Amino acid sequence: MEYHNPVLLKETVDGLNIKEDGIYVDVTFGGGGHSKEMLKRLGPNGKLFAFDQDPDALENAIDDDRFQLIHENFRYVKRFLRFYGVKQVDGVLADFGVSSHQFDVAERGFSTRFEADLDMRMNQTSQLSAYHVVNEYDEEQIKQVLSQYGELRSAPAMAKMIVESRENEIIKTSNQLKLVLKRFLSPKHENKILAQIYQAIRIEVNQEIEVLKEFLMQTPEILAPNGRLSLLSYHSLEDRLVKRFIRNGMFEGEPERDVFGNYEVPLKKVGGLIVPSAAEIKLNNRARSAKLRIAEKL
Repeated sequence: MEYHNPVLLKETVDGLNIKEDGIYVDVTFGGGGHSKEMLKRLGPNGKLFAFDQDPDALENAIDDDRFQLIHENFRYVKRFLRFYGVKQVDGVLADFGVSSHQFDVAERGFSTRFEADLDMRMNQTSQLSAYHVVNEYDEEQIKQVLSQYGELRSAPAMAKMIVESRENEIIKTSNQLKLVLKRFLSPKHENKILAQIYQAIRIEVNQEIEVLKEFLMQTPEILAPNGRLSLLSYHSLEDRLVKRFIRNGMFEGEPERDVFGNYEVPLKKVGGLIVPSAAEIKLNNRARSAKLRIAEKL
Protein backbone atom coordinates (compact mmCIF):
# COMPACT_ATOMS: atom_id res chain seq x y z
CA MET A 1 0.00 0.00 0.00
CA GLU A 2 1.28 3.46 -0.95
CA TYR A 3 1.94 5.35 2.31
CA HIS A 4 1.06 8.70 0.76
CA ASN A 5 0.82 9.89 -2.84
CA PRO A 6 2.16 13.49 -2.79
CA VAL A 7 -0.16 16.10 -4.29
CA LEU A 8 1.24 18.66 -6.78
CA LEU A 9 4.67 17.11 -6.23
CA LYS A 10 6.56 18.91 -9.01
CA GLU A 11 4.79 22.24 -8.50
CA THR A 12 5.33 22.24 -4.73
CA VAL A 13 9.05 21.52 -4.98
CA ASP A 14 9.49 23.82 -8.02
CA GLY A 15 8.06 26.60 -5.85
CA LEU A 16 11.06 26.37 -3.53
CA ASN A 17 13.47 27.29 -6.35
CA ILE A 18 16.00 24.91 -4.78
CA LYS A 19 19.69 25.87 -4.67
CA GLU A 20 22.06 22.88 -4.78
CA ASP A 21 23.92 23.86 -1.61
CA GLY A 22 20.88 25.21 0.25
CA ILE A 23 19.26 24.17 3.52
CA TYR A 24 15.60 23.14 3.28
CA VAL A 25 12.83 21.86 5.55
CA ASP A 26 9.94 19.51 4.84
CA VAL A 27 7.76 20.01 7.92
CA THR A 28 5.23 17.29 6.95
CA PHE A 29 7.41 14.30 6.02
CA GLY A 30 4.76 11.53 5.92
CA GLY A 31 5.74 9.01 3.25
CA GLY A 32 8.74 11.09 2.21
CA GLY A 33 7.57 11.85 -1.33
CA HIS A 34 8.30 15.57 -1.20
CA SER A 35 11.58 15.01 0.67
CA LYS A 36 12.85 12.52 -1.94
CA GLU A 37 12.14 15.01 -4.72
CA MET A 38 13.89 17.78 -2.79
CA LEU A 39 16.96 15.58 -2.22
CA LYS A 40 17.15 14.87 -5.97
CA ARG A 41 17.61 18.59 -6.56
CA LEU A 42 20.15 19.17 -3.78
CA GLY A 43 23.88 18.82 -4.36
CA PRO A 44 26.33 17.00 -2.07
CA ASN A 45 26.58 20.04 0.24
CA GLY A 46 22.84 20.60 0.53
CA LYS A 47 20.88 19.70 3.66
CA LEU A 48 17.27 18.68 4.26
CA PHE A 49 15.53 18.57 7.64
CA ALA A 50 12.12 16.91 7.92
CA PHE A 51 9.51 16.86 10.70
CA ASP A 52 6.77 14.35 11.52
CA GLN A 53 5.07 13.66 14.84
CA ASP A 54 3.51 10.35 13.71
CA PRO A 55 5.65 7.33 14.75
CA ASP A 56 4.46 5.45 11.64
CA ALA A 57 6.24 8.03 9.44
CA LEU A 58 9.60 7.21 11.04
CA GLU A 59 9.61 3.91 9.14
CA ASN A 60 9.94 5.94 5.92
CA ALA A 61 13.18 7.67 6.97
CA ILE A 62 15.57 8.22 4.04
CA ASP A 63 19.11 6.84 4.25
CA ASP A 64 21.04 9.90 3.07
CA ASP A 65 23.79 11.87 4.85
CA ARG A 66 22.11 15.11 3.73
CA PHE A 67 18.84 14.17 5.46
CA GLN A 68 17.74 14.52 9.09
CA LEU A 69 14.26 13.38 10.25
CA ILE A 70 13.00 15.01 13.45
CA HIS A 71 10.20 13.21 15.32
CA GLU A 72 8.32 16.32 16.43
CA ASN A 73 5.32 18.50 15.61
CA PHE A 74 6.29 21.26 13.17
CA ARG A 75 4.94 23.87 15.58
CA TYR A 76 8.42 23.56 17.15
CA VAL A 77 10.30 24.09 13.87
CA LYS A 78 12.46 27.00 15.04
CA ARG A 79 13.40 25.33 18.33
CA PHE A 80 14.57 22.09 16.72
CA LEU A 81 16.41 23.76 13.85
CA ARG A 82 18.30 25.77 16.49
CA PHE A 83 19.09 22.48 18.26
CA TYR A 84 20.84 21.38 15.05
CA GLY A 85 22.66 24.71 14.80
CA VAL A 86 20.49 26.13 12.01
CA LYS A 87 19.15 29.67 12.31
CA GLN A 88 17.98 30.28 8.74
CA VAL A 89 16.99 28.07 5.81
CA ASP A 90 16.48 28.61 2.10
CA GLY A 91 13.03 27.08 1.88
CA VAL A 92 10.22 25.40 3.80
CA LEU A 93 7.63 23.00 2.38
CA ALA A 94 4.41 22.13 4.20
CA ASP A 95 1.62 19.79 3.08
CA PHE A 96 -1.12 20.28 5.66
CA GLY A 97 -3.25 17.33 4.55
CA VAL A 98 -3.82 14.11 6.46
CA SER A 99 -1.66 11.39 4.88
CA SER A 100 -3.23 8.61 2.84
CA HIS A 101 -1.74 6.17 5.34
CA GLN A 102 -3.63 7.77 8.23
CA PHE A 103 -6.88 7.64 6.27
CA ASP A 104 -6.37 4.06 5.09
CA VAL A 105 -5.40 2.43 8.40
CA ALA A 106 -8.84 1.78 9.88
CA GLU A 107 -7.82 1.72 13.53
CA ARG A 108 -6.48 5.29 13.36
CA GLY A 109 -10.11 6.44 13.13
CA PHE A 110 -9.57 9.18 10.52
CA SER A 111 -11.83 7.81 7.82
CA THR A 112 -15.63 7.69 7.65
CA ARG A 113 -15.29 4.48 5.59
CA PHE A 114 -14.37 2.21 8.49
CA GLU A 115 -15.82 1.11 11.80
CA ALA A 116 -13.16 2.06 14.35
CA ASP A 117 -12.67 3.48 17.82
CA LEU A 118 -12.87 7.25 17.92
CA ASP A 119 -9.22 8.32 17.80
CA MET A 120 -7.91 10.68 15.06
CA ARG A 121 -4.61 11.47 16.80
CA MET A 122 -1.74 12.29 14.44
CA ASN A 123 0.56 11.96 17.44
CA GLN A 124 -0.44 8.62 18.93
CA THR A 125 1.01 9.54 22.34
CA SER A 126 -1.29 12.58 22.67
CA GLN A 127 -3.79 12.52 25.55
CA LEU A 128 -6.62 14.14 23.59
CA SER A 129 -8.48 11.88 21.15
CA ALA A 130 -11.79 12.03 19.28
CA TYR A 131 -13.25 9.89 22.08
CA HIS A 132 -12.51 12.64 24.62
CA VAL A 133 -13.97 15.38 22.41
CA VAL A 134 -17.21 13.45 21.82
CA ASN A 135 -17.65 12.11 25.36
CA GLU A 136 -16.10 14.73 27.65
CA TYR A 137 -16.55 18.14 26.00
CA ASP A 138 -19.66 20.00 27.14
CA GLU A 139 -22.43 20.94 24.71
CA GLU A 140 -21.11 24.46 24.04
CA GLN A 141 -17.59 23.17 23.34
CA ILE A 142 -18.87 20.52 20.89
CA LYS A 143 -21.04 23.14 19.17
CA GLN A 144 -18.01 25.43 18.77
CA VAL A 145 -15.88 22.61 17.31
CA LEU A 146 -18.53 21.56 14.77
CA SER A 147 -19.41 25.14 13.85
CA GLN A 148 -15.93 26.62 13.67
CA TYR A 149 -13.97 23.74 12.17
CA GLY A 150 -16.70 21.90 10.26
CA GLU A 151 -18.71 24.98 9.24
CA LEU A 152 -21.87 23.00 9.98
CA ARG A 153 -25.14 24.93 10.24
CA SER A 154 -26.65 22.15 12.35
CA ALA A 155 -23.80 22.33 14.90
CA PRO A 156 -26.05 23.42 17.87
CA ALA A 157 -28.54 20.59 17.27
CA MET A 158 -25.76 18.05 16.65
CA ALA A 159 -24.00 19.01 19.88
CA LYS A 160 -27.26 18.66 21.82
CA MET A 161 -27.90 15.23 20.30
CA ILE A 162 -24.37 14.01 21.15
CA VAL A 163 -24.63 15.13 24.78
CA GLU A 164 -28.11 13.61 25.23
CA SER A 165 -27.09 10.31 23.62
CA ARG A 166 -23.91 9.83 25.64
CA GLU A 167 -25.90 10.07 28.89
CA ASN A 168 -27.45 6.72 27.95
CA GLU A 169 -24.37 5.11 26.35
CA ILE A 170 -20.74 6.16 25.84
CA ILE A 171 -19.99 6.86 22.17
CA LYS A 172 -16.90 4.74 21.50
CA THR A 173 -16.87 4.07 17.75
CA SER A 174 -17.40 5.78 14.42
CA ASN A 175 -20.55 3.77 13.74
CA GLN A 176 -22.03 4.78 17.09
CA LEU A 177 -21.36 8.43 16.25
CA LYS A 178 -23.01 8.00 12.84
CA LEU A 179 -26.09 6.46 14.47
CA VAL A 180 -26.31 9.29 17.02
CA LEU A 181 -26.23 11.88 14.21
CA LYS A 182 -28.29 9.83 11.74
CA ARG A 183 -31.11 12.36 11.40
CA PHE A 184 -28.63 14.98 10.14
CA LEU A 185 -27.24 12.66 7.45
CA SER A 186 -29.57 12.91 4.47
CA PRO A 187 -28.77 10.14 1.95
CA LYS A 188 -27.95 12.70 -0.74
CA HIS A 189 -25.36 14.57 1.38
CA GLU A 190 -24.33 11.93 3.94
CA ASN A 191 -20.69 11.62 2.86
CA LYS A 192 -20.18 15.39 2.68
CA ILE A 193 -21.70 16.03 6.13
CA LEU A 194 -19.77 13.14 7.70
CA ALA A 195 -16.56 14.51 6.19
CA GLN A 196 -17.29 17.91 7.76
CA ILE A 197 -18.00 16.32 11.17
CA TYR A 198 -14.79 14.25 11.03
CA GLN A 199 -12.76 17.22 9.84
CA ALA A 200 -14.02 19.34 12.75
CA ILE A 201 -13.21 16.73 15.39
CA ARG A 202 -9.82 15.93 13.80
CA ILE A 203 -8.81 19.61 13.75
CA GLU A 204 -9.72 19.93 17.44
CA VAL A 205 -7.91 16.74 18.44
CA ASN A 206 -4.70 17.77 16.69
CA GLN A 207 -4.97 21.53 17.38
CA GLU A 208 -4.42 21.99 13.66
CA ILE A 209 -5.37 25.67 13.44
CA GLU A 210 -3.23 26.67 16.44
CA VAL A 211 -0.32 24.61 15.06
CA LEU A 212 -0.65 26.23 11.63
CA LYS A 213 -0.65 29.73 13.12
CA GLU A 214 2.34 29.02 15.37
CA PHE A 215 4.25 27.57 12.42
CA LEU A 216 3.49 30.45 10.05
CA MET A 217 4.49 33.05 12.64
CA GLN A 218 7.97 31.47 12.82
CA THR A 219 8.58 31.34 9.07
CA PRO A 220 9.78 34.94 8.51
CA GLU A 221 12.42 34.42 11.19
CA ILE A 222 13.70 31.05 9.97
CA LEU A 223 13.75 31.95 6.26
CA ALA A 224 16.89 33.54 4.81
CA PRO A 225 16.36 36.59 2.55
CA ASN A 226 14.73 35.39 -0.70
CA GLY A 227 13.95 32.05 0.99
CA ARG A 228 10.76 30.39 -0.20
CA LEU A 229 7.63 28.96 1.42
CA SER A 230 5.63 26.30 -0.44
CA LEU A 231 2.32 25.65 1.35
CA LEU A 232 -0.38 23.10 0.45
CA SER A 233 -3.81 23.50 2.09
CA TYR A 234 -6.86 21.28 1.79
CA HIS A 235 -9.73 23.22 3.32
CA SER A 236 -10.83 26.85 3.42
CA LEU A 237 -9.92 27.38 7.09
CA GLU A 238 -6.26 26.63 6.38
CA ASP A 239 -6.13 28.37 3.03
CA ARG A 240 -7.62 31.61 4.38
CA LEU A 241 -4.97 31.73 7.12
CA VAL A 242 -2.15 31.00 4.67
CA LYS A 243 -3.38 33.57 2.15
CA ARG A 244 -3.86 36.26 4.79
CA PHE A 245 -0.47 35.63 6.42
CA ILE A 246 1.34 35.87 3.09
CA ARG A 247 -0.46 39.12 2.32
CA ASN A 248 -0.38 40.84 5.74
CA GLY A 249 2.04 38.94 7.97
CA MET A 250 -0.81 38.50 10.46
CA PHE A 251 -4.13 36.66 10.80
CA GLU A 252 -6.40 39.49 11.95
CA GLY A 253 -6.49 43.21 11.31
CA GLU A 254 -4.21 45.12 8.98
CA PRO A 255 -0.50 46.04 9.25
CA GLU A 256 0.32 49.55 10.43
CA ARG A 257 1.00 52.03 7.62
CA ASP A 258 3.61 54.75 7.64
CA VAL A 259 2.85 58.45 6.97
CA PHE A 260 2.94 57.75 3.23
CA GLY A 261 0.33 54.98 3.49
CA ASN A 262 2.83 52.18 2.91
CA TYR A 263 3.22 49.13 5.13
CA GLU A 264 5.92 46.51 5.51
CA VAL A 265 5.18 42.79 5.45
CA PRO A 266 7.74 39.96 5.77
CA LEU A 267 6.67 37.97 2.71
CA LYS A 268 5.54 38.48 -0.86
CA LYS A 269 3.50 36.02 -2.87
CA VAL A 270 5.12 34.30 -5.85
CA GLY A 271 2.74 33.66 -8.72
CA GLY A 272 -0.92 32.87 -8.21
CA LEU A 273 -2.91 30.07 -6.64
CA ILE A 274 -2.00 26.62 -8.02
CA VAL A 275 -4.52 23.76 -8.02
CA PRO A 276 -4.21 20.18 -9.33
CA SER A 277 -5.06 19.38 -12.94
CA ALA A 278 -8.09 17.27 -13.84
CA ALA A 279 -5.65 14.48 -14.75
CA GLU A 280 -4.02 14.50 -11.30
CA ILE A 281 -7.40 14.52 -9.56
CA LYS A 282 -8.45 11.53 -11.67
CA LEU A 283 -5.34 9.63 -10.50
CA ASN A 284 -5.60 10.80 -6.88
CA ASN A 285 -9.06 11.88 -5.75
CA ARG A 286 -7.65 13.28 -2.49
CA ALA A 287 -5.95 16.01 -4.54
CA ARG A 288 -9.27 17.60 -5.50
CA SER A 289 -9.35 20.21 -2.73
CA ALA A 290 -5.61 21.04 -2.67
CA LYS A 291 -4.47 24.66 -2.98
CA LEU A 292 -0.80 25.58 -3.31
CA ARG A 293 0.53 29.04 -2.45
CA ILE A 294 4.17 30.11 -2.81
CA ALA A 295 5.77 33.02 -0.93
CA GLU A 296 9.22 34.57 -0.67
CA LYS A 297 10.96 36.28 2.25
CA LEU A 298 11.59 39.95 1.52
